[in-house]
This record gives sequence, C-alpha cells and structure tokens, in this order.
Amino acid sequence: MAKFDSVQDYLNALPEPQQRITDELLPIIEAALPGTGALYQGHPVWSAGEKPGKSPVCYVKAYPSYVTFGFWKGQMLSDPSGRLDAGAREMAGIKLRSLADIDAGLFTDWLRQARAVEASTGS
Repeated sequence: MAKFDSVQDYLNALPEPQQRITDELLPIIEAALPGTGALYQGHPVWSAGEKPGKSPVCYVKAYPSYVTFGFWKGQMLSDPSGRLDAGAREMAGIKLRSLADIDAGLFTDWLRQARAVEASTGS
C-alpha cells in the first residue's frame, strides 16, 4: 500500500472516478467536522479528538470500484434509509460507486449523529 503525507495526497492519488466521488463527499464531511481530517492507518479519518485516530468519527477509504464512507460507531446511528451496512464491532459504512450515491442531507445527519455519539461515549 502506498504511503501518503496528507489527506490531499491520498485523494490526489485516486483514479478519476473515485476523485469525483471524494470531491463531492469531502465538503460535506468538512462542514460537519471542520479541520479534523488526517491520515490514520493509511486513509483519511475525521476525529472528535485532538489527534488522528483519537475519538474517530468517520473515514473515507477507496477501493478499485468504489469509495467507502464509514463510521466507527455507525451501528449506533439512526438510519431509516437502510443504506448503512454493518461492519466489524460497532462500525458501519456505505459504498459509493457514483455521484448519484451521495445524499448530502442524509450524510450530514449521519455526521451530526456520529459526532454526538462520539462526544457522549468518547473512545
């Protein structure tokens, strides 16, 4: 796996289809968690804590045919849309294959909830 120096380096290295997705997704994340993005375990993570990986809230991880937008405590989020897929432990995420998969209102609500969950439970 390639090593990157910053979130932007990670994003710049993505193939164009994933870059289009992250170009649309990142402003939504940054609006909810401004200035908290950093690389943690090789991919972008946004945290409620002062250091990357301290009280992590969400992450973005690219794969060959999609981008995962995930939450550390995603299984604790209310998701009437049913779009979040449960992962390991308390994690949950969504696979974004095109711009049509991005729902700014829904994602903003998930981010608000995830930030509140992290604030109330603290890692």
